[in-house]
Amino acid sequence: MLAATGHGLEAYGGSVAYRGVGPIAGAAAGAVAVLVRSVGGADFRLPHTGETEYATGVMKIPAAAVTAEDAELLKALTSEGPVTMRLILTPQRLPDAESYNVIADWKGTEHPEQVVVVSGHLDSWDLGTGAIDDGAGVVVSMQALQLLKELGIHPRRTVRMIAWMSEEEGSEGARAYMKEHGAEMGNHVGAIESDLGADHPTGIYFAGKPGLGQWLRPLAEVLGANGAGQLVATPETGEDIGGMTRQGVPSFAPVQDSRFYFNYHHTAADTFDKVDRKHLNENAAIMAVLAYALADSTEPAGR
Repeated sequence: MLAATGHGLEAYGGSVAYRGVGPIAGAAAGAVAVLVRSVGGADFRLPHTGETEYATGVMKIPAAAVTAEDAELLKALTSEGPVTMRLILTPQRLPDAESYNVIADWKGTEHPEQVVVVSGHLDSWDLGTGAIDDGAGVVVSMQALQLLKELGIHPRRTVRMIAWMSEEEGSEGARAYMKEHGAEMGNHVGAIESDLGADHPTGIYFAGKPGLGQWLRPLAEVLGANGAGQLVATPETGEDIGGMTRQGVPSFAPVQDSRFYFNYHHTAADTFDKVDRKHLNENAAIMAVLAYALADSTEPAGR
């Protein structure tokens, strides 16, 4: 119901904790296994996957997500009396493998050492193809650079496209970037991440000093012509750019229609047919305009 009113991210945040820490809480209470009703907005008999956490000193017990329909069946059966289940779970943790962030710079003309990041993450859960989580974010970031190139726009500062690796696994790519570039955060003047699908955008999330909203206001007036003039302050704007946000880098993300995103993401239904080309172009336009404003303003956004 919360997602239906346009607050899909808040709905997901309130329910995903059961999947994340359910095995810890269950083991602490003496459970031998934990089954969680799939987190998401649709009952399509699709299991929804994602990160599961374990804690030091607490027994690691089997944990799995079941479809909404099967959760309802279990509820009905257990209300009639004891139920015995046999679980056959096949996940395995494989050794880490070498992987890479993919980075491309559109060099600035006056301050090439100053950087505005536009980004999405490459990896996805293997149930589906990762089209909206987060192939769309990667494509939007690539297109932001392509639009600057096609329009012949060369801003003062560098716009850096990053396709992050291993966000779903635990943000390993973001950690590697911070390790390699942490000393350069003073020259990172803005960071944008698109990781909420590819639906119609209505504005910009921003994280930073209170004055950042005022700095964005002229930009909101420009984007308002596309119905994307909303400005929403938030503590964080993306998993991969969270380290930059904590270092004081102003960070941003498109505000997108979230009514349907969580019906599909982290499920086998996250496929290319869920991407609307018109909406994808709208998101690319917002990211390109925002990146240009950050990269070409006379004074950097406040931090």
